[in-house]
Amino acid sequence: MEKSFDIIALSMIILVTYSSKMVSVAGRSLHEPSIVEKHEKWMAEHGRTYKDDLEKEKRFKIFKENLEYIEKANEEANRTYKLGTNEFSDLTNEEFRASYTGYRVPSQSSSSRQSTTASFKYQNLTDVPTSMDWREKGAVTPIKNQGQCGDCWAFSTVAAVEGVTEISSGNLIPLSEQQILDCSIDGNRGCGGGWMDNAFKYIIKNQGIASEADYPYKEVQGTCEDAQVKAAAKISNFEDVKPNDEQALLQAVAMQPVSICIEGSGPDFQSYKGGIFNGGCGTQCSHAVAIVGYGATEDGMKYWLIKNSWGESWGEAGYMRILRDVEAPEGLCGIATKPSYPVA
Repeated sequence: MEKSFDIIALSMIILVTYSSKMVSVAGRSLHEPSIVEKHEKWMAEHGRTYKDDLEKEKRFKIFKENLEYIEKANEEANRTYKLGTNEFSDLTNEEFRASYTGYRVPSQSSSSRQSTTASFKYQNLTDVPTSMDWREKGAVTPIKNQGQCGDCWAFSTVAAVEGVTEISSGNLIPLSEQQILDCSIDGNRGCGGGWMDNAFKYIIKNQGIASEADYPYKEVQGTCEDAQVKAAAKISNFEDVKPNDEQALLQAVAMQPVSICIEGSGPDFQSYKGGIFNGGCGTQCSHAVAIVGYGATEDGMKYWLIKNSWGESWGEAGYMRILRDVEAPEGLCGIATKPSYPVA
């Protein structure tokens, strides 16, 4: 009798174990096709193709991991922003950082900044609007895409020069990032990174920068051809905003778009979709963008408006709103550490 009971008990254990495995397999088999479909749809939307099935399998796994991270993050209650898929969704965060950032400051830059910061011309500005959007003022060109070249610094530079050119002349002209990439080589490293102040110096020395139409973007550094094109815009100088001071930065952005650096390489930054970004970063700058405005939500949350260079599938059609006036003097993600702007 006891032996019979043991056999029955063993049979029940096997049955329960088998049933739980079947439920688990069924759960996976129901879940997996939906992710496969999402990946296929994502591939079609972004024109993504892979060299072989092995590469596709690898990218699918990364896409799945990123999607799971996005869905989990969006369920957290304390976030004022949402994540979503974009053209970077089949890249690991390491791959993303290596290809799509590129802010690099020369080691000797700190001493040179101290002398130029003293000339910050907006430091006594008191009539600062409560909000500003330079897009609405007609001083911002459409979102661009740097591609797999770490020349965000060139795009940040050009966005600021495009802005001040329109403000001073009334003409909004898309200018050439490729010229900056090819020709601003004193202290900059092309797709390996660079600094906006060095790019401003180049434009001044060259007595101008060509239009994007005359010197189009190629996503790779080439031979400098500045002697073969005419200048579409010029600047006379550039100035550095007082570092680690969001009020000083506000004074500058109230008057024109400003080049800034940011720690924009974390997974939340990679998959940012919309809302007021309020976390997921440190203050060690890795990426360069332009601030093209600021404002506040109806419930009083203050933000900066950033123009990025990662195409329109990222963020709010290529833009980000990021929390403004935080306790840290560097600003969120280091946004106030090294701002600068060109002078027409």
